[in-house]
Amino acid sequence: MKSILLTGATGKVGSRLLPFLVSRGHRVRALVRDLERAAPLRGDGVELVLGDLLDEASLAAAARGVDTVVHCAAFFRGATPEEAHAVNEGGTRHLADAARAAGVERFVFISTGLVYGPKGGRQVDEDTECAPVDAYPLSKLAAERFLLALPDLDVRILRLPFVYGDGDPHIAEAVPFMKAFPAEQRLAIAHHADVAQAVALVVEAPSLAHRVYDVVDDEAPDHATLLAAVGAPPPDGSERERARSFDVLPVGRRLREELGFRPRYPRLADAIAAEAL
Repeated sequence: MKSILLTGATGKVGSRLLPFLVSRGHRVRALVRDLERAAPLRGDGVELVLGDLLDEASLAAAARGVDTVVHCAAFFRGATPEEAHAVNEGGTRHLADAARAAGVERFVFISTGLVYGPKGGRQVDEDTECAPVDAYPLSKLAAERFLLALPDLDVRILRLPFVYGDGDPHIAEAVPFMKAFPAEQRLAIAHHADVAQAVALVVEAPSLAHRVYDVVDDEAPDHATLLAAVGAPPPDGSERERARSFDVLPVGRRLREELGFRPRYPRLADAIAAEAL
């Protein structure tokens, strides 16, 4: 059983990850910016603590007395490049500094597969060179590199693809954004249940420190198939250049081979059949 400081607990990934970690016997302290908004998260095994990634004093108090940090919080949509770097890079530095000062043993950082940059649909793994083009993955990659250079903190990094399922409207929300993408372009995905499983594995397993893992389910559907899952028409392909930023397909072999990861929903069709969207 671990005592975990979880950031991003009110977000898409964090709000689903929190009860999963508690169900496995861990004690979770959720770092939140608004106690009233986060009140529904309260329950057995869950403590709420007020704090902000840009407020270093609040992080020092939040990290005190835990042995693991799971850092899910990020600023993605709507962020200017300056805001993305301030929160995703600068905030991560603040949190890592607080964790080191508090004697935290393990730091799990939730990153993105977009750090690889456009690869023309080619498969990649954790040893592939990263060359992102947008502010969000650039800020995440900067945070990764800072963390991996720390010799005194047991760092594990999980790079997530497009995450869906478990009542998350992410696919429907992406329709306006993807409607001009190429219908045939494939997109790496992972169900929330599989992301939670991957996080639990790196929290609990005595694997190598300073390790990066791609998290993906077994099949990457094309955009037409993904949008059809929510009843949307296929995209028209009118903005192929914009879609290039997302044209990367992580293999995810390392997580399977080293930690025994097996997706609960290997394919989008499996989640649809199980009514788990």
